[in-house]
Amino acid sequence: MGYPNYAAYSLERTMAKTPEGKPSLITWDEVTTLFHEFGHALHGILSDCNYERLSGTSVARDFVEMPSQFNESFASIPEIFDHYAKHCETGQPMPAELKERMLSSINFQSAYALGENLAATCLDMAWHMLPSDKVPTADQAADFETEALGQVGLLNNQIPPRYSTSYFNHVWGGGYAAGYYSYLWTEVLAVNIAQVFADRGALDPATGSDFSQKVLSRGNTGDLMQMFSAFTGMAQPDASGLLKARGYNI
Repeated sequence: MGYPNYAAYSLERTMAKTPEGKPSLITWDEVTTLFHEFGHALHGILSDCNYERLSGTSVARDFVEMPSQFNESFASIPEIFDHYAKHCETGQPMPAELKERMLSSINFQSAYALGENLAATCLDMAWHMLPSDKVPTADQAADFETEALGQVGLLNNQIPPRYSTSYFNHVWGGGYAAGYYSYLWTEVLAVNIAQVFADRGALDPATGSDFSQKVLSRGNTGDLMQMFSAFTGMAQPDASGLLKARGYNI
């Protein structure tokens, strides 16, 4: 299943079913999911490659999530927020005070979210570093998980892994085996790209066209980090941008 199709499939699975005759109301988490999956869709839709196997989202795992995570940033840009965050009956934009409170709360519990992501990332790597003769049985899986997280200092009952071993679908046949870390790494790339948009004007058509031509349209037809540098002008990604985007003052 290609990513544009998978994006639609993911949305169908995650969006709450609307009661018959009622407007479709979605949570903030569902809003960001919508923007995220549409980022995958754009990566496929805007592809301009000769070969399907090199087009769109057919890129390395540590790059495939970049367009989608970057696209999430548009959900909270005020002028875009005003376009969709309207009263379902009156059509009026969200009141300014509520809007300010809403947008200022986006990074609430961001440390928790980062902790659970890191736990899942390290658990994924722990499983995939095991030699074949050392793989625990199903009955031993929970103990292995506890030991693996303890070894890296991420064993915290208040911050469990985002996906525990028994339901870690991303890495058990989901294509992210030994690569779940890519979500955090591509978040670094995504926030660096979002900063370029912020500096040039988030809705500047020339910037959007530049991003499409230098990154989204090219699929896997060139060196991915060179594509990143060609658009951002950065020789290397700036990892500090990840913490800044999550609300940390560094």
